[in-house]
Order: sequence, then C-alpha cells, then structure tokens
Amino acid sequence: MLMVDANVDQATGLRRMIKPRPVRVIAVTGGKGGVGKTNISVNLAVAMADLGKRVMLLDADLGLANIDVVLGLHPEYDLSHVLRGERSLESILVTGPSGVRVAPAASGVQQMAELSEAEHAGLIRAFSDVGEDLDVMIIDTAAGISDVVVSFSRAAQEVVVVVCDEPASITDAYALIKLLNREYGVDRFQILANMVRSAQEGVTLYNKMCRVTDRYLDVMLNFMGSIPYDDNLRKAVRTQKPVVQAFPRSRSAQTFKILAKKADNWPVPEGVSGHLQFFVERLIQYSSQAGEV
Repeated sequence: MLMVDANVDQATGLRRMIKPRPVRVIAVTGGKGGVGKTNISVNLAVAMADLGKRVMLLDADLGLANIDVVLGLHPEYDLSHVLRGERSLESILVTGPSGVRVAPAASGVQQMAELSEAEHAGLIRAFSDVGEDLDVMIIDTAAGISDVVVSFSRAAQEVVVVVCDEPASITDAYALIKLLNREYGVDRFQILANMVRSAQEGVTLYNKMCRVTDRYLDVMLNFMGSIPYDDNLRKAVRTQKPVVQAFPRSRSAQTFKILAKKADNWPVPEGVSGHLQFFVERLIQYSSQAGEV
C-alpha cells in the first residue's frame, strides 16, 4: 500500500489553493524624449512601494540609462552581466527608496535576439525566481520607437504613454501607438499627461489623442490622469530623490500617490501565469522577431 506523507500532501494542497497573483508589468513610454518618463517611472514605483507593494524598477533606456543617477545609486553590475551568465538577476539588483529594487540598464539587451535556447531558459528562470517575491515591475523605456522600446511595450500588460502639451510630444506618442497597434495588435493604452498647468489641460490633451486614434486606429485609450507642473519635481531631481519622498506634500507628490492607487486597481489580464515567466518569454520572442527583421 502506498503511504503518503501527510505534511507533503498538505503542502501540495495549500500550493494549489493559494495560486500566486500574476506580477503586474507596466511599461512607461512616450515616443519623444524629454517628456518625463524616468521621473514618472521612479515616483510611481516608490508610491506603489509605499502602498505595501513589492516593486521592481527596470531601466530599459539602453542609450541614456539614468534611473541610477536620478536616485543617486551606484550599481556595480547590470542586466548585461545576467545575459552573459556572469551574475544572477538577484545579485545585480540595487535597493532604492522604500525598498524598490532597481535593475540597472544593460548596454547589450539587443543580444536577446541572439540568445541560445539554454540562455533563453536561464533568463526566464532568473526573472521567475525574483518574481516569487514581487507584485509590480515598472519598465522605464527609452525614447523613440526602436525595436527595444517596441519589444518591452509589447511584452508588458499595461503601456503608459506619457504626453506633454507640445506638438512633437503628441505626434510622437501617436506614432508609437500607431506602430504598436497596426503592426503588433496592441489595442489598449493608458494616457498620462505630464507637466500640465491645470487639470483641464490634461483632459484636453487626452481628448486630442482620442480624436486622432478614433479616426484612424482601433484602440482603447484610457485617461490615467495628469501630473501638474511643479518646481518641486526639479528640486527633487537635483537632490537625487523622488519627489514623493523629498516633498511629500507637494502637488506632484500627491498626484503620484493617487496614480499609484489607480494603477494598483487595474485588472490583471486573464490567462497570464504567475511570476515573471510570461513577461520574459514574450520579451524574448518579440526581441527575436525584431532581430530577424
């Protein structure tokens, strides 16, 4: 007669009952440089961590990586060392404000298009292992519509498009949305207006985007909100601290706290697995497709 260890059987049953909640992956992008993506990524990450979430901030701006500079961090290793198998993902992470774990940018993420199957598996395992203890990953993408920006945006669950009240920002944001929609089938975007002088200005920017996309694209634009123009943001950058900590009572800091709560309440799409395996598998797939092209 087969004997079953009661403790093992109970542990197995508990694992089946308590399924891990999928990690929420948010890509912050915008098409144009200078719209404030990095500041938004950093402050949103810290504000979500202050809600009790376990947050990772991934610097995916390969050309002008600067999250470490904004936060006054001094990483010794980056994602390129993980890709080469020289370091584990856990070992390259540096701890930022409120316990946010920062994954420094790698100059060689383009190498993902050339990884072997074994290296694919190793990278997936690296992210999945870290994902065991993670609720949210926020990706600060580069400016423009490069293959890397597209790959990260496609792999994320939510794409936050940052726009400012200037023609180039609106045009470039639309170009990015158009590319992701027509070429890759991404059909849902969060629009975040930055550096607005009034709440109405943010709504007006959103409506401008909607008028164009409603006419030419089959997409759903959701209005995430507006971040007010605030000198305290500039002061916080100079002190290498997020504004939510440097000036917690400022208008921009209060806005980030509201945005963090809103993002935390976004529904996680059905059908995604727990941890980060789904994200890395998609990222590798999309990066490889871009490499082939």
